[in-house]
Amino acid sequence: MSSVDKAYDAQVEDADFDGQKENVATRPMPTSLAALSPSEYNSLGVKATLKMDMIVMPCLVIMYIMNYLDRQNIAAAKLANIDKDLGLSLGQYQTCVSILFVGYILMQIPSNMLLGKIKWPGVYICCAMAVWGMVSACMAAVHNYTGLILARFFIGFVEAVFFPGALYYLSLFYNRKQYAFRAAILYSGSQLGNAFGGLFAIAILKLDGKHGLEGWRWLFLIEGVATIGLAVIFALILPNSPSTIRGLNDTEREWIHWNYVQDQGQDDNATEISAKKGLIMALMDPKTWMLMATLYAIYIAAAVTNFFPSVVATLGYSRNTTYALTAPPYVLCVILMMFNGFYSDKRQERYLHIVVPMAVLLVANILAVSSLNTAARYVAMMLMPGSAYAGSTVLLSWVAGSLNQPAMKRASAIALINAICNTPNVWTSYLYFGKPRYLAAFLVNLAAAAVAIGCATVCRIYLRCQNARLEKGLAVGKHGPTAAQQAAGFRYLL
Repeated sequence: MSSVDKAYDAQVEDADFDGQKENVATRPMPTSLAALSPSEYNSLGVKATLKMDMIVMPCLVIMYIMNYLDRQNIAAAKLANIDKDLGLSLGQYQTCVSILFVGYILMQIPSNMLLGKIKWPGVYICCAMAVWGMVSACMAAVHNYTGLILARFFIGFVEAVFFPGALYYLSLFYNRKQYAFRAAILYSGSQLGNAFGGLFAIAILKLDGKHGLEGWRWLFLIEGVATIGLAVIFALILPNSPSTIRGLNDTEREWIHWNYVQDQGQDDNATEISAKKGLIMALMDPKTWMLMATLYAIYIAAAVTNFFPSVVATLGYSRNTTYALTAPPYVLCVILMMFNGFYSDKRQERYLHIVVPMAVLLVANILAVSSLNTAARYVAMMLMPGSAYAGSTVLLSWVAGSLNQPAMKRASAIALINAICNTPNVWTSYLYFGKPRYLAAFLVNLAAAAVAIGCATVCRIYLRCQNARLEKGLAVGKHGPTAAQQAAGFRYLL
């Protein structure tokens, strides 16, 4: 047996032992909750969840809007002639787009391993936000290719903290029955950033020439400074645990905790295993790789958003009209994500809420490949972001719910999957050539949507088999639920 296998077996034994101590199957309901009637209990739950939503979700959504504005503003800057002002070739510009994701990929796993251990996850995420805002603001001062590529790398390196960190952060407050809808709300921040980033750019680029600065310099400067200011405010608002949410009374906090552990089958415990052991557990679990393969395929097709203004520009309209036309697809995207996430939670179903959007994505890319008609291509563009992200948000909830214990395994799995699945953003930027058809890019996206459907199907079959074994009381191996979860009747959502 290898040293890795020995370490893995040791940590599983530790996790199961600790899981037994956290077993909630025999834990009595808190007295304050047991005294409530069913209607009072449900009313308390609605009220407590809504209060938590009003504190946590607006902050995270606005943070994600700024995250995307600072990440994607280079696309708007290209239409404002940053490539001509800095003397960039097409290859150099594409490298500046993709280099961000190199830093983004490198930092995600270490960051989430740290996040799973610290006592102030909200403060940690906000500090990262302030730093990437500083780097974004400094991009206004670049004067050559080298300066731009370095700034883009470091923005990606620091922004890596946010998305996998936010997914893990949500999993500290919401159970599996609540998670898909909140993941969709979180993801709506990125799409709102895409939707209104172009409109915001129109307003800022009117400053072109003011005080001797090009419009794209004003774009980087204003968005970066705004990010820093919001990071300071959110650090004072975001809770660091369910017990520190402002505005909730003790009974509401007890409900949130009880609701969480009843679903998970055990409490979260950051000291249960080490960060290294959590990473090993994630790496050795086949569910990690099945879910990763599905999300990887989705993110290949979703990478069109990195070049979306340029894709929309092939319709032949003016710069300002092109900016305006980029907004409706992302507004539709937010609506589809919210509906899909909400309905997935309501039905407690994941597979169909991934596969159906992927089928729509297939149709959208078939339209893009087969026609140069303006109306048909814009319909395809309307469908692309919404279908890709409606499926990916539900898939991310499948990740958090299927790899949820121990907590350090969940933190590592979320970061690992998201890091690997962002690698298409490095190489897909080189597919967007040969406009207006962009044939290579849309053919690859079409194939990726089909692969995503296949991988999701394999994952569902595997989880259904695991559930069947759990129903019969049979062993599910090292990679199944912890002993405490099994005792509490844990089953995978399909």
